[in-house]
Amino acid sequence: MTDLPWGPALLFCPADRPDRFAKALERADAVILDLEDAVDPAARPAAREAVLDTPLDPARVIVRINPAGTLDHVADVEAVRASPYRTVMLAKAERVTDFAALDGLRVIALCETAAGVLAAAELAATGGVIALMWGAEDLVASLGGTASRHPDGRYRDVAVHARSAVLIAAGAFGKAAIDTVHVDIGDHDGLAAEAEDASAVGFAATACIHPGQVEVIRAAYRPSDEEVAFARDLLAAAGETAGVFRFRDRMVDGPVLRHAEAVLRRVGA
Repeated sequence: MTDLPWGPALLFCPADRPDRFAKALERADAVILDLEDAVDPAARPAAREAVLDTPLDPARVIVRINPAGTLDHVADVEAVRASPYRTVMLAKAERVTDFAALDGLRVIALCETAAGVLAAAELAATGGVIALMWGAEDLVASLGGTASRHPDGRYRDVAVHARSAVLIAAGAFGKAAIDTVHVDIGDHDGLAAEAEDASAVGFAATACIHPGQVEVIRAAYRPSDEEVAFARDLLAAAGETAGVFRFRDRMVDGPVLRHAEAVLRRVGA
């Protein structure tokens, strides 16, 4: 897992609601000001003005911009360059040429179409890209489907495949991976399970759409006291031992030590 400069809970906020900007940033580790799906196309010019006119800490702001090849994309990039913000999330990223206008910006490539998932490795290998994120709903829409989840809330196989493909592509090129939103706002148990799994397999963060989801995500990414103590004891034992060794009835080798290091990295130790 490659780290991001923020904590694990990234909160989307519609860019046409400047009254919510500061509150969203106060609640989350970083805020994603959304100029794309959360804003009616007719309201996007006013939303860009709101992004420019409502000051926030630039270090904790991401601006989601519209897909390359659209007029909104051009206007979004102009607005970002006129702002203090230097991290963008490119919606529906599908090819390296989509980054043509983003030189000098930190880019999160949002792989949320069939073409984007297939191109994930190529996108991750591109300079300026700091992370990949995947999206379930747009992906299924791009396939002509109607639902990313089974009735019981589990992701359908195609969504599971896309999630894994984007995570592996990001990791292969040393980039962070961000897990997608849990759209059932009241389903905290389901969100917790997904965020715990995301943390376990190497996602650096999970995006969310409601302030009430932030603490659920943070708790899921936070190692327990027992996990932290075990990781510290294991690494201390490893410092006195060469090669593979046995620790509390477990075989320990290099990958297991890296797991322990990741646990401590989660708590800043």
